[in-house]
Amino acid sequence: MYLLGASIALLALHGVQGSPVDLEGRAQPQGVDISHFQPNVNFKTLKANGLSFVFIKATEGTTVISDTFSAQYSGATSAGLIRGAYHFAHPDSSTGAAQANFFLKHGGGWSSDGITLPGVLDIEYNPSGAECYGLSASAMVSWIKSFSNTYHAATTQYPIIYTTTDWWKTCTGNSAAFGSTNPLWIARYASAIGTLPAGWSFTTFWQYADSGANPGDQDLFNGDLAGLKAIAKGS
Repeated sequence: MYLLGASIALLALHGVQGSPVDLEGRAQPQGVDISHFQPNVNFKTLKANGLSFVFIKATEGTTVISDTFSAQYSGATSAGLIRGAYHFAHPDSSTGAAQANFFLKHGGGWSSDGITLPGVLDIEYNPSGAECYGLSASAMVSWIKSFSNTYHAATTQYPIIYTTTDWWKTCTGNSAAFGSTNPLWIARYASAIGTLPAGWSFTTFWQYADSGANPGDQDLFNGDLAGLKAIAKGS
């Protein structure tokens, strides 16, 4: 994921908006998210360190397939971690439906096996152009709906949306259209989650740091291990 600001937020299914978080000794399952920037992760070490889940980059736009995804996904599975894939969106290059189908074809699928998290739509700051990819707020909302509905039709699950509150307000007009369907993964590097985008009153996942004791970005699930497994089963 591209971390171009200090207020990226991970929205979730369970949680309390804006509550301070003590990262020491929390009961919430901990995890990381990784990509080709972390090509040599020892997943057994992650498991031994107490981590419960990992998100792995699979695709970007309709042209990029992570060359480390397959090995990382297999490694996470062998280590006994709950895992899921994410797609970095480029709303300026093709439709939401086209990118959802590309993601599904190259690792973004879901099955009710208790170890596979729904796929993630990583939609945030443009790393190489206009912040909102040249789309109006209404066009951006339509693009996200296209991706989300296509993914849901193929898997029965709505994708998790990873974003920041700042980007969401700027580029969707702070749309409240997804809070009742899509879990939120909010990214914010601070001691508290802060204000969430419209439509969500709590967060399911929180990306709270871009480095830490384990490789990749550092994440928390806002619930217990049983709740995390329930999401992986489609509950």
